[in-house]
Amino acid sequence: MTALGVLPAQTTQAQSTGVPRIVVSILVDQLRSDYMQAFMPLYGNGGLRRLMNEGRIYTQAEYPHASTDRAAAAATVLTGAVPSDHGIVAAEWLDRETLQPVSCVDDKTVQGVGSLSPASPVRLLVTTVGDELKVATQGASIVYSIAPFREMAVLTGGHAADGAYWIDEQAGRWCSSTYYGALPTWLSYRNGQSRIANQQGQIWQPSNTLVGTFSYYLSQRVREPFSHRFEGMRAAREMLTTALVNDETAAAAELCIEKSQIGADETPDFLSLTLFAGSYLNRPINDAAMEIQDTYVRLDKAIAGILSAIEKKVGLERALIVLTSTGTSEETAGDLSAYRIPTGTFDTERAVGLLNMYLAAIHGPGKYVLATNGTQFYFDRKLIEDKALTLSSVLDEAAEFLQQLSGVKDVFTSARLIQGAWTPGISAYRAAYHTERSGDLRIVLSPGWRLKDTTSNQFHREGFLPFPIIFIGSGTTKSVIATPTSTDHIAPTLCEAIRIRAPNACGVKPLSLK
Repeated sequence: MTALGVLPAQTTQAQSTGVPRIVVSILVDQLRSDYMQAFMPLYGNGGLRRLMNEGRIYTQAEYPHASTDRAAAAATVLTGAVPSDHGIVAAEWLDRETLQPVSCVDDKTVQGVGSLSPASPVRLLVTTVGDELKVATQGASIVYSIAPFREMAVLTGGHAADGAYWIDEQAGRWCSSTYYGALPTWLSYRNGQSRIANQQGQIWQPSNTLVGTFSYYLSQRVREPFSHRFEGMRAAREMLTTALVNDETAAAAELCIEKSQIGADETPDFLSLTLFAGSYLNRPINDAAMEIQDTYVRLDKAIAGILSAIEKKVGLERALIVLTSTGTSEETAGDLSAYRIPTGTFDTERAVGLLNMYLAAIHGPGKYVLATNGTQFYFDRKLIEDKALTLSSVLDEAAEFLQQLSGVKDVFTSARLIQGAWTPGISAYRAAYHTERSGDLRIVLSPGWRLKDTTSNQFHREGFLPFPIIFIGSGTTKSVIATPTSTDHIAPTLCEAIRIRAPNACGVKPLSLK
C-alpha cells in the first residue's frame, strides 16, 4: 500500500478524491453472528438489518491470536497487529518487578477527569489508525473514542486522540483523563441526561412487547418478562453489563457527531465507538435469555441512531463504517456435572504448590513459581540463575510435570513459543505472547474444566464463536464473503480508504471493499 498523506481540505484535488470525511469503527463487545440473525424479527430497518442488507460482509471473522479478551481485541482491530507486537496481552497482567496486577491503561502520571481512575495509552506500544491519521494530516484530523469501558475507549482512541471518553463504574457518568484534557461541552451536557449517571432506582425492562413474547431459546418458553432495578453502590457497575449501555453510548455518539466539528470539512476524521452484546451480569444464557434478546434489540436501535446521525452530518456516501466483534464471551457456565458431562476444577494454588515441591526435590529448596495470573505462571528467574540452572530447562521440567495433572490439555513454555517450529496450533499462542508482559509458562485447560485461582473461577470452553466484519459506506460494494478473515486486516483497510500509511506494526494487507 502506498504511503499517501491527505491533501489540504482547500484544494480541488482533496474535494475530488472521494476520501471519506469520517471513518467510524464500531466494536461490539461479545457480538455473535448467530444471535444477530436469530433476533432479526425484532429489528427495525435502520440498524443491524441495514448493515446485513447493504454492507460488505466478511462472515467468517476471527482473531489472529489466542486468549482474546476485549482489551487485546480492541488493540488488535485498530493497530492491525497482535499482542506480541502491540503489547496489550490482556486487560491486566503481572508487573515482573512487583508481581502485582497492572491495568493495560493505568498511568500514574495523569489524573482522572470525572473519575478516580486515570488512564492513558502509554502501555500500547504501536500506532493506531487514529494515530496515523493525525500524523498524515499534521494534526488537522479530529480523533474521538467513546466506549462504556475505560480500556476500550483508551486503546481504540490511540496515542494522538483528541479525546477518549468512558463511563465511570462508580458514578455512572462520562469521564476521561487529563491526558486528553477537559470533557467537551456536548459530553458534559449528556451527563445531565444520562440514565446511567442518574442511576439510583432505574429499572431495566424489555424495550417493547415483542421482546417479551419472542422465543428463540429452548429454556425461555415459560419465562416471564424480566425487570431489574438498580440501586446501591453497585448500581452503575451492574448497569454497565446491560443493554442500557447501548442506549447511552449511542446518545453520546450522536451528540458528538451533531455538536462537534467531526466530519465538518474535507479532512478525514475518525470516531471509534464500542457497544455491548454480552449477557447481563455474565449470566448463562439459560438464566438471562430474554435479557440478551433485549440487548440485541437495543444494539440495533443504537446502530440505527448512529448511522442516521452520520447520514445527516455528511451522508453515508462520504463516510466509511466498519463493525465487528471482540470475539469473546464472558458468559459463565452452569453446573455441567448435573448432566454427567465431563468437567473438573483446576486449582492454580494447588498446582503451584505441587510444582514447587517437585522442582525443590530436583534442584533444592526454593519457591520456583512466584505468582500466577489466570493460566500463566511467573517463575523466580533470579533463583534459577543463582542455582546455575537455565530457565528453559526448568520450564521444560515444569511443563512435563503440569501436563500430567488432570484438566491440563497442553502447556506452552516461553521457549517453546519463541523458538518452537511453526504449527497452526502454536501460532495463535505465539501471537498472544509478549516477552515482558506474559508469564514464563501457560497452561491450556481441557474443554469443560474450570480455572480456580485467587481472583476468579473461570470456565474454559473451546468452540467457534461466529462473528462478522461488516463495511458500509464510501467505496464499498454490497456483497457476502465467506473466506476466513482475521480482524488485524481492518486497520490497513481503513487506512487505505483514507490514503494514509497503515499502523507501524501492521504487517497484513487491506481487505477489498469492492
